[in-house]
Amino acid sequence: MITMIKNSTLKVSADSLGAELKTIESSDGVNYLWNGNPEYWMGRAPILFPFVGALRNGRAISAGGEITLPRHGFARSMDWTLENAEHDNMTFLLRSNQQTNQNYPYDFTLRVGYILIDNAVKTEFRVCNTGDAQMPYCVGGHPAFNIPLVHGESFEDYIVKFEELENADCPYVDLETGIILDERRTILKNQDQIRLHHDLFTQDALVFDNLKSRSVKLYSEKSGRGVQMDFHGMDYFAVWSPVKESPFVCLEPWTGTATLESEDDIFEHKRGIRLLQPGEESIVSYTVTFF
Repeated sequence: MITMIKNSTLKVSADSLGAELKTIESSDGVNYLWNGNPEYWMGRAPILFPFVGALRNGRAISAGGEITLPRHGFARSMDWTLENAEHDNMTFLLRSNQQTNQNYPYDFTLRVGYILIDNAVKTEFRVCNTGDAQMPYCVGGHPAFNIPLVHGESFEDYIVKFEELENADCPYVDLETGIILDERRTILKNQDQIRLHHDLFTQDALVFDNLKSRSVKLYSEKSGRGVQMDFHGMDYFAVWSPVKESPFVCLEPWTGTATLESEDDIFEHKRGIRLLQPGEESIVSYTVTFF
């Protein structure tokens, strides 16, 4: 089921399947969100839970039992309940059930809220441990933005600009398994921006695991159109586009990352794993401003 919200600046829709954003359109007709063309990538803005990225061989062990998850978890492929919808905000709810317990032996509720604030969309994740044992988890966003946004521009006209000068060595990712490797490459050396080109992504996503910045802009040098993502409270960030000349880029704020080559297979040991006590709730969010 598709639900739409809007204000004077933006019109946004989301699907109860995956609670995924489907469209983000400005009042002057610019379509910011990728359309999910399967020739490139069927996703648009999937929700990553209860893990970000890949487990080694899709499995891990935890205090609650064995965990078996596909890449980026199961939330993106499940039917959610539309809990609330008003003119400028909506909330979707996912509860643990027999199906999720088979793969992730923890009881939870996950709420995702989309809130329009002028020319911005705030995405809020509320994770609650409804069980009687400590619950390990990660959560993340994966929105894809059309590049170019304006007719006559090219992919290479766009820049990712960080709010601070960065020295960033990004790890390589194993293309087959999704495991983050120990080998790294320098992406930023006392710099604050990256000019986009498709060759950047021949080794999968650029995973930034030690940024000072908590705000990033993606914009065109020609038209000035683009987005700004603010992700305070989320410790990791990635930029990704499929290898095959894809006309979009994903900006991805995460609370954790895929399994590291140097890690063991205990779920609680994964980088960035957060632990919720019984009855405890955690709230994190990111905001995308459109210009």
